[in-house]
Amino acid sequence: MEYATIGTSKITQQMIEGTQKTGLFELAGVYSRDLQNARRFGAQYGAVQAFDDLTALIKSGIGAVYVASPNILHYEQCRLLLENGKHVICEKPLTVRSDETRALISLARDKNVVFMEAIMMMHQPQRLALKQILPKLGNITTVHFDFSQLSSRYGAFLNGELPNIFNPALAAGCIMDLGVYCVYPALDFFGKPERIQTNAHLLHSGADGYFSSTFFYPDKQVLITASKIGQGRAGSEIIGDRGTITIRLLHHMSDVTWFPAEGAPEVICDDIDKTILMGNEMKDFYRYITDPQGTREEYEYAQALSISVSETLQQMRAQAGLSF
Repeated sequence: MEYATIGTSKITQQMIEGTQKTGLFELAGVYSRDLQNARRFGAQYGAVQAFDDLTALIKSGIGAVYVASPNILHYEQCRLLLENGKHVICEKPLTVRSDETRALISLARDKNVVFMEAIMMMHQPQRLALKQILPKLGNITTVHFDFSQLSSRYGAFLNGELPNIFNPALAAGCIMDLGVYCVYPALDFFGKPERIQTNAHLLHSGADGYFSSTFFYPDKQVLITASKIGQGRAGSEIIGDRGTITIRLLHHMSDVTWFPAEGAPEVICDDIDKTILMGNEMKDFYRYITDPQGTREEYEYAQALSISVSETLQQMRAQAGLSF
């Protein structure tokens, strides 16, 4: 199946490399605002078409598109692609506002095309294995999901530049970039909380550099922390009265270990190369396109969860004093 990419960043490169490993897709085109850049980038992977105009991409006949542009552009680009019958896999977060997410999912249904969020953890077999182990933890009362990763662009920011990831005009910042990886497992494993309390530190650009958020449930609390200006090392934990699960790499949902209250620890999965994880995303994207009946329940759950995550992120941003 032919596909194109929007964006030429490192994440796009990793997705292409992961997709190559699946053997299911052929990179046919690359879009960039700079046509020469699109040509150079695509030539590395054998793409024969390059675009600096979305209309030309839409008319190209390429049936599927991976979108990895700045957050603020996701809605309009995905809307144009979906309206013209393209299958779309879009980097997280799908959109800036939850009403936009709902609108795009509804549009995809009307056009009978696949629209999904590229969120690695949702498409790994170890996620299902972990969900099966959760009941063994007994009474789960305490959960801490953390994704703190020092941005490679933080030095440039400190030197007076304004990289995209610290630019609030592009709907960037810690909640949108890293927090989404913490909100997904919270809602996937435990459902929507009764209430949320969020605090964030705003950098001089107006983007949030780090935050903490507590999800309150009747029987547990889920603490979410993330930072783009510091590197976390401790990982994440799910703690029950009969055992604990540790997740060192939450965004990968990998390096996961189950520690029963009695008995030896059990490794659920080791670390996994990122290109394999991204390839698994594309495998599911392919399955949703080619087997709509067989994957309907799974696909619809993923879409419903994307809406819940979008609503939650919007609430967290509002509590943190962010608006887009």
